[in-house]
Amino acid sequence: MWDAFLARLTGAPQQSELPEPDDKLALAALLVRVAKSDSFYHVAEIVEIDQILAAGFDMNPVEAARLRATAEKLEAQAPDTQKFAQIVCESVDYAQRLSIAEQLWQVIVADGKQRPEEHRALHEIEAQLGIQAADRPAR
Repeated sequence: MWDAFLARLTGAPQQSELPEPDDKLALAALLVRVAKSDSFYHVAEIVEIDQILAAGFDMNPVEAARLRATAEKLEAQAPDTQKFAQIVCESVDYAQRLSIAEQLWQVIVADGKQRPEEHRALHEIEAQLGIQAADRPAR
């Protein structure tokens, strides 16, 4: 109540309630997180994320962009990766998680630059997804 009142007084926009993450939103947030891990969120990475979401969830480009935009907001508010990874682990089998690891790798290489921060983020996510080191797409 007070937050809404103060927001009206100061003209600050109210934060909208974000949906509880499901498997689609959790995957999208992981893709966004790995793309932002080097502090550069390149348009090529955004395009790659949208393509992955559209293909993976049979969405049109607008639906994929909306999902990514929601995931960007959710990712910005989430303190760690574990919750997203847990949702994905509970929703998909190991083979699908390997495919997700490959998609995460595609986002990293989308901008043509690979940075150590991206590799660390990817390996953290892979570990939380239960991906065995020998199965990881990036070595």
